Amino acid sequence: MQENNKMQENDEIVYGKEPLGPRVVRVVPNDDYTLTLTFTNGEVKSYDMNPLLDKGIFRELQNIGYFRCARVNGGTVEWPNEQDICPDVLYMDSKPVSRSSASEDISN
Repeated sequence: MQENNKMQENDEIVYGKEPLGPRVVRVVPNDDYTLTLTFTNGEVKSYDMNPLLDKGIFRELQNIGYFRCARVNGGTVEWPNEQDICPDVLYMDSKPVSRSSASEDISN
């Protein structure tokens, strides 16, 4: 039987004896270059990618079609050409989203 290695809400990553911060379990890329993120602790937050879009490897994300290819891998967000962001940065620098706003993002 194959084991499911996907992270789920309430999963905790442990490095040594101390758990790391919450990790991403769901991402919704939005047309305004923000990411709606759901973390392992159940929080839903919004991360603004706009400040990164003119920097180095992130320039490719200016293409909205490519930006929409964001996916969760290993508790963080990545794109097909291996751009990614530290999950601690995603958590610390994102802003809380109200549950009703998160529901609207999911239904769109």
